[in-house]
Amino acid sequence: MNVHQLQEQRAGKIAEMKAAVNNPETFDALEAEVRKLDRDIKRAATLAEFERAEQAEPDQRFEAETREFSVTKALREGADGLTGREREVHQELSKGREVRGVMIPTSVIFGEQRAMTTGGSAGNTVATNLGGMIDRLRPTMAIQQLGATIISGLTGNLDLPKLTAGPTAYWVAEDGATTASDSTFDKVSLSPKTVSGEMYMSRRLVLQNSVAIENVLRNDLAFVLAQALDAAAIQGGGANEPEGIIEAISEHGTSESELSDIAADLIGALALDDVTGTTGFLTNPAVTNAARKIKFDADSNRPLSIAETFHGERVVSTNQVPGSGSPAAHPLIFGAWSNLLVGYWSGIDILTNPYKDASKGGLWLHAFLDADVAVRHDEAFAWKAI
Repeated sequence: MNVHQLQEQRAGKIAEMKAAVNNPETFDALEAEVRKLDRDIKRAATLAEFERAEQAEPDQRFEAETREFSVTKALREGADGLTGREREVHQELSKGREVRGVMIPTSVIFGEQRAMTTGGSAGNTVATNLGGMIDRLRPTMAIQQLGATIISGLTGNLDLPKLTAGPTAYWVAEDGATTASDSTFDKVSLSPKTVSGEMYMSRRLVLQNSVAIENVLRNDLAFVLAQALDAAAIQGGGANEPEGIIEAISEHGTSESELSDIAADLIGALALDDVTGTTGFLTNPAVTNAARKIKFDADSNRPLSIAETFHGERVVSTNQVPGSGSPAAHPLIFGAWSNLLVGYWSGIDILTNPYKDASKGGLWLHAFLDADVAVRHDEAFAWKAI
């Protein structure tokens, strides 16, 4: 019997004690039962705590192992010659999967905090929020900075239910019957799609074994894959790549107006649908650069701050937000970003190829990642081309 069931029994016994307050014999018997239930609840709670700790311990050990994972060492030794911690992590990530090279944890490359796994607790679904504006030279994904939900460790297609309509409340007359209403549900599906990239390591770089080289490798691998994943999340066209926000959701409004007014309209679009959560704008650096040039008024040279233009909301810019037309039109996206789901089905599979440019003595690295992106609630995002 679990803690909840024991607590329900205890509450029932206390209710009986209140009714038997004038019957000392019955009251004393019920008191003894309550005290016994208190001991049972304490034991059950202790056992549940130990079981949670036992379940979490393997995940915690694996997270500690990935923090000490050396990309340089793993690539230098190769999949067939891996030793130590890198071998243990590679074997864990390779379970039940077809692997072509060395498996590297996504957390090592992208730096995300794992939010949900299929093998452990799924209670925390908020990704790490990283600070600041980014540009093309920074490897961290813009969508991750804004708080996209990271779901890692997936092994099969994932269907996440979403509530599309809830029950309705009715005012009724005294002794009148209420009207029944139902909740309706839909689902958001994630299925693995493969993104690939490659980079070259010179012979001298392969021979290096320093923290500086380790960071260069991680950043370069992240740059290769994060750009592709970021771009797909923003405007992926579906089919072989995920369907991005701009493709999945229609442009908001048609009228042309000032940037500040457009930003206000996008904020209002979410407010009208009662969307809550951590919100922010994502756009192209061309838009933020234009925002810096907006003056306080026609007679003043004092620029209006970006915070004022975007009504105090966070703004992240990246060249992964596309531009088209003449002059180029760049989308301004506003959203509650935890509703953007990013799923990982594997670590990053790195295949080393020393033969492509054998005369140079270096290595070509071919990186593969199985991932998908989906919008959980369309109402959580609104965008307009600027």
